Amino acid sequence: MTFSLHVSDEVRALAPGFGYVAVEAYGLVNGPSDEAGSALLDAAARRLAERLDGRAPQDDPHIAAWRAAYTAFGSKPSRTRNSAEALAKRALADGGLPRINRLVDLYNAVSVAHLVPVGGEDLDRIRGGMRLVRATGAEPFATAAGGEQVVEHPEPGEVVWCDDEGVTCRRWNWRQGVRTRLTDSSVNALFLLERMAPMSVAELTAAAAELAEALEKTCPGARVEVGEPRLFD
Repeated sequence: MTFSLHVSDEVRALAPGFGYVAVEAYGLVNGPSDEAGSALLDAAARRLAERLDGRAPQDDPHIAAWRAAYTAFGSKPSRTRNSAEALAKRALADGGLPRINRLVDLYNAVSVAHLVPVGGEDLDRIRGGMRLVRATGAEPFATAAGGEQVVEHPEPGEVVWCDDEGVTCRRWNWRQGVRTRLTDSSVNALFLLERMAPMSVAELTAAAAELAEALEKTCPGARVEVGEPRLFD
């Protein structure tokens, strides 16, 4: 792996069951959502329903662990859900999962099927390495409101991913910023799959392998690198 990721000691102490796998991909071809991506999302929703077997997403042990981590840094998990839980709820609702673009649809499908938070960042828009830290509250976060781009700031103590220019994702994996999100013109990407204990390393690596395989199938000729799991138990 060529990209630098760092988890601060403060975050490690907050959630010792945290871990991640990074997937780097180069030479991707993105574009509008298509039938193949839609089929992946529909299949992921079916896999999720089978996994939950009538339970609510928050009753899954992995999602419960994420809720505990959110509570630990002062966030209300029922109001600001981690990305996997938020997608799962949409997958089970009548409207189903949103269609965004080919790459986002692909990693959302993996997130829902494995009930694991997955994020995708445009590597060409990241400045320096990425760090998972507890925010001071001064860091800028570029987002959108009412159709306009605005700059917000995280709450002091909030867990955020950031680079040298500011916050890339608030509340761990709750809301991604507009600056580094994957667009139709993105060609190089970083995908981050995040787990809390009790999700096993085998489950995490299986999700990463499925993502890598789907990227290679969707974008023939792309170079995809799966990193080693990083665990902070």
